[in-house]
Amino acid sequence: MRRRKKTPSVREPVSLYEAKTHLSELVEQAAQGREIVIAKSGKPKARLVPLAPKDTRRLRKYGSGKGRGWIADDFDAPLPPEVLRLFTGESE
Repeated sequence: MRRRKKTPSVREPVSLYEAKTHLSELVEQAAQGREIVIAKSGKPKARLVPLAPKDTRRLRKYGSGKGRGWIADDFDAPLPPEVLRLFTGESE
């Protein structure tokens, strides 16, 4: 009987070399909910995590904020001269 190589432990960081060698197995483990830390020269560099299922992602719906905002009637009125000077840098 042929024995399968043991996949690197996900409890401790996986070396970059091991991650390249066992990438498809690590992706499957991540898809099952495990978080895998990939290290280079013993230092953590990246995380392999599962994607959120599509049904938990909420898409924005057009018009859902209607009526929640407010804009003053004079929103686009010219600025008072003293405020305008602050923007242009002119002195009095």
